[in-house]
Amino acid sequence: MSVTIEYLWKDRKRYFGLPLSFTRYRLSEDRLFLSEGFLNIKDDEILLYRVRDIDSSRSLGQRIFGVGTVTVLSSDKTMPTLVLKNIKDPGFVKELIHQQVEETKLKRRVRLGEIMTSSDEEPDDESEEI
Repeated sequence: MSVTIEYLWKDRKRYFGLPLSFTRYRLSEDRLFLSEGFLNIKDDEILLYRVRDIDSSRSLGQRIFGVGTVTVLSSDKTMPTLVLKNIKDPGFVKELIHQQVEETKLKRRVRLGEIMTSSDEEPDDESEEI
C-alpha cells in the first residue's frame, strides 16, 4: 500500500546555490519533513501544530548565492530545532511555514501558551485544547 502526500513546497540543501546535496526538505499541509542521506537515509518530521517559532537568516555568502537559512523551533521532543540550511527564497519559505502553522493550529483547535520557567525546570506540556 502506497500513501501519496501532496507537498506545498520542496527544496534541497544547496551548495554555491546549486542543489548538490542529499538533504531534502518538504512541507505538507500539516507536517515539515527532513530527509538526509544517500545510502543510509534518515527521515524526520515535525507536526506543524507543535511549531513555536520560525526565524530566517542570510549571511553575506548566502546572499551572494541567493539562499538562506530558516530555523524552526518546536515543542517536539525528538527534534526541537529543525534548520533548513541554504534554501532558495528563505523569506517566502518562512512565511509559507507560518501560514501553514496557523491554519493547522486553527484546524486542530490548539493553542500554545507562553510559559515562564527557570533554566532548571522542564516545561509542562504546553498544548491545550480550546
